[in-house]
Amino acid sequence: MPGRIIPLVTEQIYHVLNRGISLQPAFKGIRDLTRALELIRYYQNKRTSLRYSQFVILSRERRSQILEDLVKKKEVLVEIICFCLMHNHFHFLLKQKEEEGISKFISQFTNSYTRYFNVKNRRNGPLFQGKFKAVRVETEEQLLHLSRYIHLNPYSSYTVKTLKELENYSWSSLPEYLGRSQIGFCHKEIVLGQFRYPKLYQKFVFNQADYQRSLERIKHLALDE
Repeated sequence: MPGRIIPLVTEQIYHVLNRGISLQPAFKGIRDLTRALELIRYYQNKRTSLRYSQFVILSRERRSQILEDLVKKKEVLVEIICFCLMHNHFHFLLKQKEEEGISKFISQFTNSYTRYFNVKNRRNGPLFQGKFKAVRVETEEQLLHLSRYIHLNPYSSYTVKTLKELENYSWSSLPEYLGRSQIGFCHKEIVLGQFRYPKLYQKFVFNQADYQRSLERIKHLALDE
């Protein structure tokens, strides 16, 4: 398989995304989305000695101990700055923390999730399109705008109808940014550090909401022509 055209460099930040094959749904409901969040939390760590399918059948006490030990080691493949899980795709802003960290994290996450999804739905084969897309973030301004774009995805796609629903969309990091969730695995300071307090970040995101939604609608109209 040919190598990635854009190299993934350690200590650099990338916008990473992938979609379901033929835009088919990859996350069909709360059970799927919950499983995806659990896999993200687990596989961002560097030294996971068990596959998640083995980890998840352990006792609650043993699982808690393993996760606690992983957190104490502070050895991660990537720092997750923000993310959003959608019906047929996902977005991450990731800072690579070791060589090939992003590739390892995305591979472990998508492979484990695909195995779960295929067993649950009695299907075979890949779930996501080939190689994931990755774009390096070169400026603080680009970082802020990408975080806003990612967090607005559920609204611009009409997955949620109102900004109030967006604030509580459990499958993105926005509720954590706004202090409404304790998911706890996002390194949000690099974004929130640009604002005096979270409400200003919320204003920064929401002020662009209807414009981003209109752009998404225009894009779909153009594709339908």
